[in-house]
Amino acid sequence: MEKKQLHYINTYTEYIDQFIKLLIDYSPKLISALVILVIGLYAIRLVNRLVRKIMVKRELDPTLATFLADSLLWTMRFLLFVTFISKLGIETSSFVAILGAIGLAVGLSLQGSLSNFAGGVLIILFKPFKVGDAIEAQGVAGTVSEIQIFVTKLVTGNNQTIFVPNGILSNGVITNFSLGKNRRANLLFNISYDTNIKTAKEIVMQVLENNPIVLKTPAPTVVVNLLTDAAIQLAIRPWSKNDDFGDMCSDVLENCKEAFDAAGIIIQPFVKESSKN
Repeated sequence: MEKKQLHYINTYTEYIDQFIKLLIDYSPKLISALVILVIGLYAIRLVNRLVRKIMVKRELDPTLATFLADSLLWTMRFLLFVTFISKLGIETSSFVAILGAIGLAVGLSLQGSLSNFAGGVLIILFKPFKVGDAIEAQGVAGTVSEIQIFVTKLVTGNNQTIFVPNGILSNGVITNFSLGKNRRANLLFNISYDTNIKTAKEIVMQVLENNPIVLKTPAPTVVVNLLTDAAIQLAIRPWSKNDDFGDMCSDVLENCKEAFDAAGIIIQPFVKESSKN
């Protein structure tokens, strides 16, 4: 019994001695790897702050600046991690191969997300719109509140938030109402055939001249847009600044209706023309 206990003690001692020896032999690599890791993380933080300050100083688009800074940050972290495990003596070639296989599998399973990512990159680089622009795309309209890497966030006029995937957004038609400083409306009125067209146009032009948010340049126009079976269709085309567009349309419609009523001009209902076989 004593010999058996002695054997266990000797074996345990040998394991301890081997572990201590291995630790002593391996400690320089471990210490140097930890030093590289600590210094690397500190250097990455400084570089990231410096890059962000430079982008802000050069007035780079905030979305593009954030994307570039984050991409640079994760690239430097990945390189630091590879350097760290290499310093520990781990073979990096097999590790990179494993990462490649994992990346391929993740890429195949996240094709839709990768499409949105690519769309986000295209939007950030080519800037068909920016934060604060009023746009219409994919059947929705609103003001861009945030451009994320996978989705774009729109806020509608009734304060609803809509997330549009960047993949379909970058591949579809986008109407940007904010690129130009001014915007033209196309307001339609159907009036009776008994109306004198010249008189109706003069009334509308007087309404437009009296409206302070209707721009004088470019000049507004009033034209006969269509002669239907039931009415004369007038197209009223005033200009306003982008911020005043909604108020301008509402004011012009209301004031024209009141002016027509005062002049005894009958506004005809909009009737869809039926097709004749």
